[in-house]
Amino acid sequence: MKRLLIIACVLSVTATGCVKKSLFEDTTQQLNATKAELADSQKQTIELAEALENEKAHVAKLEKELEELKATLAATEKLLADEKTKTAEMQQELTNTIADKAKLAASAEDLQKAVKELAARKAKAEARVKEFKTLLAKFKKLIDSGKLEVKIKDGRMVLVLPTDILFASGSAELSDEGKAAIKEVAEVLATIRDKEFQVEGHTDNVPILNKKKFKNNWELAAQRAMVVVATMIDSGMKGKSLSAASYGQFRPVATNETPEGKAKNRRIDIVVVPDLSTLPGFEELEDAVKK
Repeated sequence: MKRLLIIACVLSVTATGCVKKSLFEDTTQQLNATKAELADSQKQTIELAEALENEKAHVAKLEKELEELKATLAATEKLLADEKTKTAEMQQELTNTIADKAKLAASAEDLQKAVKELAARKAKAEARVKEFKTLLAKFKKLIDSGKLEVKIKDGRMVLVLPTDILFASGSAELSDEGKAAIKEVAEVLATIRDKEFQVEGHTDNVPILNKKKFKNNWELAAQRAMVVVATMIDSGMKGKSLSAASYGQFRPVATNETPEGKAKNRRIDIVVVPDLSTLPGFEELEDAVKK
């Protein structure tokens, strides 16, 4: 502003013709300096404007980069969240796999145990079959003569002797043929160790008419069973391995409507008493009894 006043003053003096040379030169210098400063100012202004534009462009670039970084960060966070979810799923799958492996191991162990139990049962079953075949072989002579049958009834091995061969009708006295048959059976059974035998008396359904000796078929069947037991002991069997039972007419194996059926019902059954400890489920049964 001061320089403008000086310029104005110079022009005024010049107009009036009262200007000194030195003053003019000074004023000219100042004018030139002012012009130079103005040019510098304009140049600086232009440079500042360019710098401002550059800064704006740089800021815009930075803002764009910032947006890109934000997008990248969001994508990274999403990826991280997905990875966490996948990791959790994999951990759960691992847990399930470990659990399944444990179950599989337990199942395999149970299966091995079941296989062993099955093998043991098979061995016992084969032993029973072998024992049955051995008895059949030993009693072949009596079986072939019709004096004896070997059967499996209710899971038990049974030697069936028709009483018509052993006893007269209504009698509990063994015939000579009956004694010989019982002795032969007893001699074979005496060779079988660790077994117990129950002698069971059975009759047909014909009532006892002469009740002086026996009141009913129960008593007749019981007396016959005890006579057979005594004969077996006399033939070399141990008394502790024998017992007697009577079923009278109440366990027929055939109809009592025919003579043939009645003959089959009149019989002595020698039952090989099963050892429960060799049967499937015995351990569970034993545990249940203890409880």
